[in-house]
Amino acid sequence: MYVNSVKNHEIVNALQQQAFVPLPVGAIQPRGWLFRQLRIQADGLTGHLEEFWPDIKECGWVGGEADGWERGPYWLDGALPLAFLLDDPGLKASVCRWMEYILAHQESDGWLGPVNPKHWNRLTHRAYDPWPVFPFLKAAAQYHEATADRRVIPAMERFFSCLYRRLEDTPLLDWARFRWQDLLVSVFWLYERTGRRELLDLAERVREQGYDWLAHFADFKYPEKMRAADCKMETHVVNNAMAVKAAGVWYRYSKDPEDRAALFRMIDTLDLHHGQVTGIFSGDEHYAGRNPSQGAELCAVMEYLFSLEVLISIVGEASLAERLERIAFNALPAVFTPDMWAHQYVHQPNQVVCKVSEERVYTNNGPEANIFGLQPNFGCCTANMHQGWPKFASHLWMRLPVGASCPYGGLAAVTYAPCEIKTTLDGKRVHVLVDTEYPFNGRVNITVRTGAPITFPLLLCVPEWAVGTEVETRGKNAEEVRPGGFCRVEQEWHGNTLVTVDFPMRARLERRYNKSIAIHRGPLVFSLKIEEEWRQLRGELPHADWEVYPKSAWNYALQIDKNSLDDCLRFESSSIGDCPFSPSGAPIRARVNGRRLPEWQIERNAAAQPPESPVTSSEALEELTLIPYGSTNLRITEFPTLG
Repeated sequence: MYVNSVKNHEIVNALQQQAFVPLPVGAIQPRGWLFRQLRIQADGLTGHLEEFWPDIKECGWVGGEADGWERGPYWLDGALPLAFLLDDPGLKASVCRWMEYILAHQESDGWLGPVNPKHWNRLTHRAYDPWPVFPFLKAAAQYHEATADRRVIPAMERFFSCLYRRLEDTPLLDWARFRWQDLLVSVFWLYERTGRRELLDLAERVREQGYDWLAHFADFKYPEKMRAADCKMETHVVNNAMAVKAAGVWYRYSKDPEDRAALFRMIDTLDLHHGQVTGIFSGDEHYAGRNPSQGAELCAVMEYLFSLEVLISIVGEASLAERLERIAFNALPAVFTPDMWAHQYVHQPNQVVCKVSEERVYTNNGPEANIFGLQPNFGCCTANMHQGWPKFASHLWMRLPVGASCPYGGLAAVTYAPCEIKTTLDGKRVHVLVDTEYPFNGRVNITVRTGAPITFPLLLCVPEWAVGTEVETRGKNAEEVRPGGFCRVEQEWHGNTLVTVDFPMRARLERRYNKSIAIHRGPLVFSLKIEEEWRQLRGELPHADWEVYPKSAWNYALQIDKNSLDDCLRFESSSIGDCPFSPSGAPIRARVNGRRLPEWQIERNAAAQPPESPVTSSEALEELTLIPYGSTNLRITEFPTLG
């Protein structure tokens, strides 16, 4: 393998050109609330796991005696971009030490990672299990982008050559078989830097041996919540969150429009049968239906975000960007304590208690699945919780490839958060500064700075909900601002140019399970603020395990009229503090009236299904407080409505 290379100009012809090209790690620097959020993460579990958690501290990937399977690469895949985004000396030294060790200890045949029998795959007893290498390769690509380390590409080439030979005799099994699309992301990344045709041969072999996700969703057989006895690998929530990108990734090679269409069918199918209000789908830890008391696993949140980031780069669709921010601003912060020292295995849209319970609503999760802690239920989420925020920050903006409509390339805003971008177009430096409190506020100020004059397009994502968005530059409003697409601002940029985007943050209702409603404002979902009692189960601060109990009522129906939302909902804003994703720090609140429903109670350690709306109640009318979903630990998000 790896005898001949194609010339660079042939590379684009072999793979479908990406709509957008992700910027390398470090080109986007977080600012404002996003910087503070990443700092919270680094000061929490991500930055400290290596000090005390054996599966990282003594990981087999760096010569230790503990886990030598997926946990080390999972952690590295998130800690590495976080280190470079924050330019954190200690965290950078740590992740670079990991990379140094792993690259220096590559096997003579090209294999990466531990192969000692003590690190065998626990399911197959195979010393050479390729699955854990998949997340390591993602980390290695980011490391190369951040450091330009010349050892990375040869190491990846040697590994892929080794893998190609091994797959001839030992095909993909288990996790690797269901997660093949994540490997192809790295295969195509390397191909675009080397042009080696043999990498495409490897891609074909991997696709042939991998599970057929396209057929799975073309004839979907799992429309209901799974029974524990029927759960299997293809119904596993994390496998599905990774699989969301399968058709899109393969489309890069096949160039078949059917594959492109299939990626949207996958997402629509999951929404239809198992979709949750935050844009994720249920899985605790297998398909669980649309009841808002069913959970979604933390790993699935992280992997769905990454799948969307990959898909946006491939097809450039605004609907994918809108889903990305919906998950990132709601489900992502909700799975952690505000200080990110503890997390849940699964979280629920209607989550009114988090406690150990043998009676539970889940498909097959254990009794500790929704408590907050170091490794509730299973330690995979402790290892994989780290990539969400850093990769979201790294994909806020992307480049437009050079082409007929963009002779010098261009830039695209996928979603919005305070940041700055430093890159070059046509060899000229371009500096973009984004000043915003989005998603808590609809104003986005974008300053484009260039030394030498250069003409290029700036694409600004306009979500479907953002009807009436105004985009202004140099005193003129953009003529075509269509919700559900990208507004194109093309001009000669020279010096400092301010582009302002005003998204109208109007409240809107979504009809959900049992005709309940959910309340949205901009990209944020709003939930009932429930007073909390935290009870420490075990462990020592700061990384203890906690149960959380409600100290205030939660079983309310809302008095709300979709035709007069402004009269029913009153929003109040305050300044954004150091921790906006917390009950006390939520910078926006909504007031709404409701009545208690005493008959709506807890069943199987979860809120019972919301009674079908409309409902009646003789209880007193009360003013209720709603805050962003991502700022809650306990919540009701899908409410019955009063008739």
